[in-house]
Amino acid sequence: MNAPAPGMDPGNLALSRKEDFRAFVHTPRRLQPRVLSRAELKALPAAERSAYNRERRRWHANLGPIRTPQLAALHEDLWDIVDSNVQDGDKAKGAVAVDAFPGLGKTTAVLAFAREFHRREIAEQGEFTDRGHERWPVCRVGLTGNTGMKDLNRAMLEFFGHPGRATSTAAQLGLQALDCVLSCEVRLLILDDLHFLKWRRTSGIEVSNHLKWIANEFPVTLLKVGVGLADKGLFSEGETPAETVLAQTARRTTRLDMPPFTIDTEAGRRHWRQLLLALEQRIVLADSFPGMLADDLSDYLFARSTGHIGSLMTLVNRGCQRA
Repeated sequence: MNAPAPGMDPGNLALSRKEDFRAFVHTPRRLQPRVLSRAELKALPAAERSAYNRERRRWHANLGPIRTPQLAALHEDLWDIVDSNVQDGDKAKGAVAVDAFPGLGKTTAVLAFAREFHRREIAEQGEFTDRGHERWPVCRVGLTGNTGMKDLNRAMLEFFGHPGRATSTAAQLGLQALDCVLSCEVRLLILDDLHFLKWRRTSGIEVSNHLKWIANEFPVTLLKVGVGLADKGLFSEGETPAETVLAQTARRTTRLDMPPFTIDTEAGRRHWRQLLLALEQRIVLADSFPGMLADDLSDYLFARSTGHIGSLMTLVNRGCQRA
């Protein structure tokens, strides 16, 4: 596997570009700093203490992803769907939509899956295709509230750094994106923040039709990530012509969810405690101790986060910084 480009800071990456995505995929996992006692901290020279605290800040800000039951279930479904989508080019592949509330870790979970999938494909098939092109198993595109058909095509070309992305027409951009996908043998196309689209406006219908064209022509599994996609009509059968167009996309799409943690069942309480215990092992503080989160702060953290892992990680990160 290629190592990340020299000088690429993991905290300064834009995953909508292939070089940055490669760095994200191949950057080794961070090494957890050693826990020092108060006396050891005090004994450090000023420069070493500053470097140690900087490493702790970076470590606590990047504690995840943690293999929660929700993440494990999502990954199991994604592997089943992606690995079953090996139809020949004359058949459309099934798409996936991860639809969940904010703060539940869906983007983190999807990127963790994309990293594993990219690594597996490169390990099995090599870094270059039979025609000598770079192999890019994954293409990730982030959408905005103003995304139309041309913008979506341009975003795909931006990922590949295609020179025609600034001057081509919408149709040319689409064909150039198809050429990049075929040449680089992309197998997973991730569309993040799909909820930013105005689905019931003209641009939303255009993009929905364009997604169907991608599903028909591109040999990829479409993985859509967003919030409230069902409410926006992505999964509805619809009665109006516009809603019917969206429904055609819905019938090809498998909806997956990432529910929050709950404590109203024994299994839910056990999963919540296991998550807090896992976080405890990753905290690098001089006075940390077993049960610090799982026993002393369990109720408080659940009340503050309402079982949303994104909110929990933010609380823990900022609490560690304050400490």
